Formats: sequence, structure tokens, C-alpha cells
Amino acid sequence: MRVLIVKTSSMGDVLHTLPALTDAMRAIPGIRFDWVVEEGFAQIPAWHAAVERVLPVAIRRWRKDWFSAPVKAERRAFREALQAVHYDAVIDAQGLIKSAALVTRLAHGVKHGMDWCSAREPLASLFYRKRHPVEKQQHAVERTRELFAKSLGYAKPQTKGDYAIAQHFLHHLPADAGRYVVFLHATTRDDKHWPESHWRQLIALMAPTGLRIKLPWGAPHEEARARRLADGASLVEVLPRMSLEQIAHVLAGARAVVSVDTGLSHLTAALDRPNVTLYGPTDPGLIGGYGQNQHTCKPEHSQQLNDLSAEAVFAAVAPLLGNKPFESGDVHG
Repeated sequence: MRVLIVKTSSMGDVLHTLPALTDAMRAIPGIRFDWVVEEGFAQIPAWHAAVERVLPVAIRRWRKDWFSAPVKAERRAFREALQAVHYDAVIDAQGLIKSAALVTRLAHGVKHGMDWCSAREPLASLFYRKRHPVEKQQHAVERTRELFAKSLGYAKPQTKGDYAIAQHFLHHLPADAGRYVVFLHATTRDDKHWPESHWRQLIALMAPTGLRIKLPWGAPHEEARARRLADGASLVEVLPRMSLEQIAHVLAGARAVVSVDTGLSHLTAALDRPNVTLYGPTDPGLIGGYGQNQHTCKPEHSQQLNDLSAEAVFAAVAPLLGNKPFESGDVHG
């Protein structure tokens, strides 16, 4: 059975789709998936054993110059690649008009998606031949698992979803695996940032553990913040610019992670690494960390991250550090 997945972005949404593939792979022997995903996240689907072909799309970039000759050529090439296969099923897990019109509509195969009352944008359901009701008041991972089960005709498992990508990194852990923590300090929204002064206080509280602290970054202003946090702290290492896969290798070897609400926090969850995620204005209930050893840390009496103290975060992360040696078996999959 050959199935096309349309789930283009964001990083967290793409990662949250992986457990549904695992369910389907276990329920339907021999099932294979192709996956349409935004070019920036194209590495992620390839980590799952059931994915055969990744079809990168660049809607975000294309829309800036939609009718230019280079973009028209890229769009034509994408359409040809998309239509080269007739699928047994096409599952639109995005639920947006844009992806339904520009991708799902063009694919060959019976098109499945959430119905009018379930889709993020109800009009997107008009592009589907099979429309499925999916309960909204559940985590995004569970919603997608339910959609896949109804689309492909098997019972949704009652067990917790399995991303099934941690094993991709098991045999290539960093040489210093288990001897460091990672601080994911960067996010796109200003109100989801934890103050630099609080990060520095947490770094000071971590010093007696002897664990190194690694700081990844993706943009120049994030690198600048990382260097400010590392200034004068001998155990803090600012990482070089890395690909998503390289960052995943670093996360896979971490003893623990402290993160703001960001896509890399969901990657940490997908890799089953112990993680404390700091939440202020956003609600983790339906889109928060899903996986083993995922912990939430919020201010007690407000939604402002400024009110979350370094002492409270250290109290949350300290039990995750442990004393036992780190082994590859600590990464599940």
C-alpha cells in the first residue's frame, strides 16, 4: 500500500505526525509513505523507517515571487514529481486551504482529511473525497493518529504514540553523550523568550553538577544571545551553525534539555530525551511536549515568563540529571 502524506509545516506539526506512521506501519504490513513537506523540514520524514520518498515543497519561499520564471519552473517540477505516482490514499494532515489547494488537489489518489467541524480551516475539507470527524479536545499527536486510523481502516491503538525515530540516532551518539545538557533558548515569539538574566542564573545553578551546557542557534541574533550567555561561563559551549540532523544528534546525546516553547523542544520529545519546557503565554495542553520524560514549567501566578525563576526551573531539571552513566539504551525507540 502506498500513501501520500501532506503535512508541510511547522516543525512541531511535522514531528507530531510521526506516531501516526508508526501506528499504520504496525497495522498494515508493507505500507509505504511518501511525504510532502516544506523544504526546511525535509530531513525529518526520512528519519522514519516507513517513509520511502520525501517531496520537498517551498510554498513559503515561492509565494514571495510566485510568477517568476525560476519559481514557475520549481513549481512545475514539483507537480510532475507529485503526480508521478497514483496513491492508494492521500492523507491531508495539514487541514489548511493553502496546502489543500496547492498540493492535495493535485495528487492522484483518494483524498482523505478532517471534516468541516474538525479541520483547522473548514473550507479545506472541500478538497477531500473522504472527510473524517476527529475529536478536537485531544493532543495534536492523537488527532493525527485518529485521522490516519480512520483514513486507512484500522483501530487507533490505545497505547502512547511512538515517534520511532530515536533509533535513527542510536549508533551515532556524540562521544560525550550523557555528559552535557542542552539549553534551547531561541524561539520566534518575543513573549515566549525567557530573560537572559534568568538563563545566566540557571547556568550558575548548574555549575556544581559539572555537566557542560551546549547552546545551539539558527540565526545571527540567536548566536549573539548564545555568546552573551556563555560569556564568563567555562562550562558553556556555543555550538557552530548546524543542520537539523546535526542538532538532533546533539539532542539525542543530552542527559537533559531545558527549552522554551520551540520546534526543537518537540524534536527533543520525539527523541525521548528528558526535557523541561518553559511555558508562559502558550497552553501546552493540546500542543505541548508529547513523549517520555516531558515536563512543563510555568509561572505559578501569571503567564509572563519573566515571573518564572531560575530556581524553579533548576528544581524541575535537577531530578532528570541523575547519577547513573549514560548509555545508548537510555534513548528509546
